[in-house]
Amino acid sequence: MGEKRVKDAQELLTNYILDTTPALPALALKDNKSNNWEPVGAENYFAIVKEEQGYLIAICDKHGIAKSIANWFSEEKKDAIKTKIKQKGDIEEYFGKVSLPV
Repeated sequence: MGEKRVKDAQELLTNYILDTTPALPALALKDNKSNNWEPVGAENYFAIVKEEQGYLIAICDKHGIAKSIANWFSEEKKDAIKTKIKQKGDIEEYFGKVSLPV
């Protein structure tokens, strides 16, 4: 289940990033507080993380668990991708802490 959600998120993000480089898969499972692993959530949000190298854009679930990532974008490219996502209107922005693969 988690792998399918990651694959779907990867395809979705690849459609938005306006680039020839496909988005990367991220986390398929999340740890719940009882030390059991569960599939990432089915819902999709987009998140933008600013780092020293530029901007990372992720598709994540409602808990901020990244399912797919694409990086490193300039501010101009990040703004263009964000505009494209918002124009489609089918994904809300996530503003909390994002869990990224290490």
